[in-house]
Amino acid sequence: MGKPTGFLEIERRDRGYDKPSARLKTWKEFVHPLSAPELRQQAARCMSCGVPFCHQGCPVNNQIPDFNELIYRDQWQAALENLQSTNNFPEFTGRICPAPCEASCTLNIDDNPVTIKTIECQIVDRGWEEGWITPQPSPRGTGKRVAVVGSGPAGLACAQQLARAGHAPTVFEKSDRIGGLLRYGIPDFKMEKHLIDRRIRQMEAEGVIFRANFEVGANVTVQRLLDDYDVLVMAGGAEAPRDLEAPGRELAGIHFAMDFLAQQNKRNAGDPEDVAASGGTISAKDKHVVVIGGGDTGSDCIGTSNRQGAASVVQLEIMPQPPEHENKALTWPDWPLKLRTSSSQEEGCERDFAVATRRAIGKDGRVTALECVRLEWVPGPDGRMQTREVQGSEFELKADLVLLAMGFLGPRKTGLVEQSEAALDPRGNVAANVADYRTSAPNIFACGDMRRGQSLVVWAIREGRQCARAVDEYLMGSTKLPR
Repeated sequence: MGKPTGFLEIERRDRGYDKPSARLKTWKEFVHPLSAPELRQQAARCMSCGVPFCHQGCPVNNQIPDFNELIYRDQWQAALENLQSTNNFPEFTGRICPAPCEASCTLNIDDNPVTIKTIECQIVDRGWEEGWITPQPSPRGTGKRVAVVGSGPAGLACAQQLARAGHAPTVFEKSDRIGGLLRYGIPDFKMEKHLIDRRIRQMEAEGVIFRANFEVGANVTVQRLLDDYDVLVMAGGAEAPRDLEAPGRELAGIHFAMDFLAQQNKRNAGDPEDVAASGGTISAKDKHVVVIGGGDTGSDCIGTSNRQGAASVVQLEIMPQPPEHENKALTWPDWPLKLRTSSSQEEGCERDFAVATRRAIGKDGRVTALECVRLEWVPGPDGRMQTREVQGSEFELKADLVLLAMGFLGPRKTGLVEQSEAALDPRGNVAANVADYRTSAPNIFACGDMRRGQSLVVWAIREGRQCARAVDEYLMGSTKLPR
């Protein structure tokens, strides 16, 4: 334990932000890191609990009290080694993870958890600045080749672990750049893309081969990959978006959130926009924007719309507004349901809860408004909560651009999934357990959102690492990779 009385003497302090008026003028990250002495003080607040509940909150099993104590003792390089022993990409999770570890922190019982996410991020950022992070190639190869389909966090973590075990992984990505959701699903103001590029350079030096603009199931068949590789890992993500089932959906100006977000990321990278896939350029400039969906993707749409110069932004959520504070006795140390306001929402938007969209109204083939109705949640015949429209609560929202951010229904089935002939679970994801990650198809494994459904980046990294261990054991009979 770094400082036994630290949690009593030191108040929680987190990273600061640029003011909204300043950050809306740029696509760059706007977070202000803490100074080294301030970070050391924050690490001193960790109580090094006998049962560290933060461990159960962290999907990648970060040894949080350990690196907190190392930072308190100013042993940064040792803290980095500890952090990277469980997490391949702390610079990603340190920026975009919602930090379930902090929700599980014992100090969160009174709403003052240790700033675990900030400490994690600044450890790895300093590691890059100091040159401590270098390629870790395997001293010898196994002669085994593995095809990893998908270059999101699950695919990248899996490939890096396999390369360090001595195998020869090749990562196939259908987009023009490597990174998957990290590249085209996360706005630059939340995570700049040079962070991905430097990890790719590290992984290439470790022996990972990357193939972009290469769609498995289209450019090459699954069977061909199985002929050429010992194992195929499906890590393609959950890319099938939930659609709006309402009259008027066909009107121009209604788009899936990921088409909107990906276009802006391409602009920021200086790449041509993929207008064919999304039906033209999507811009929020001078438009009244309605975002349907209250999660992280919806929040990203808000931040992007405001930076593009939207006239107004309204976010609709079908669920009722959650309480401002959770009941700790009922929820801690689990992830609580409570009202959260993201940095993008702080930048300007109107939020409305328990609202459903009845139909889209248009003129000359373009959307001009949404007809909405308020909902109440009531117990159904089976005891489950279900929605019921509130009589007389209908209203219209002006809408020039509607962005659908209502979540995802699992992986796309055409191409890779169909050709693999792997069995699906009842939710439509590729069926595989978390013991060996093997699918029903011979020599095919699955991990990440493609296996578990829409989830967090930190869960994808965990599954990629565990899948790599399972593949290594399958190929070699035993494994030394950590679980």
